Amino acid sequence: MKTNLMKNILFTLALSLGLTLSAVSAPYEQGQEMASFKAKDQHEQDFILNIKETKFLLVSHDMETGKRANAVLTEVGMESMEKQKAVYLANIFGMPGIGRFFAFPKMRKYSHRIILGDDAALIALFPVQQGKVTVLALNDGKISSIKYWNPGTDALDQFLK
Repeated sequence: MKTNLMKNILFTLALSLGLTLSAVSAPYEQGQEMASFKAKDQHEQDFILNIKETKFLLVSHDMETGKRANAVLTEVGMESMEKQKAVYLANIFGMPGIGRFFAFPKMRKYSHRIILGDDAALIALFPVQQGKVTVLALNDGKISSIKYWNPGTDALDQFLK
């Protein structure tokens, strides 16, 4: 009797935990309210996303796409990004220590700000399209559109409208 009760309790707890984790890690969709988050930038400065002020959040999910995005964002410049109220988040979660040793000094040379996504739960919130940067348009904290930018091929300005 006690064994069955314990099995039922453990099963219920495991099921609840699994449903909670899947709900938390489901990617954002258009129309959803975005949550603010904290992270560091490439200069180890604290960053808090102001969802009411930010109009665009650009998220690169892999190193190659990030390199192409950084090349374009360098040309665009920090002032333009600030004027557009755009924030760039680069997924560095899972980057090995040796990779960070070489990547971080390169990132510090960029004139634009790179917010470092080093949290699996944070990165899981953003939809992914292979080889593209996810561009979330925000309107007072709500996601008004989700687009996918191919840096180096697509003009960035068409995604920041």
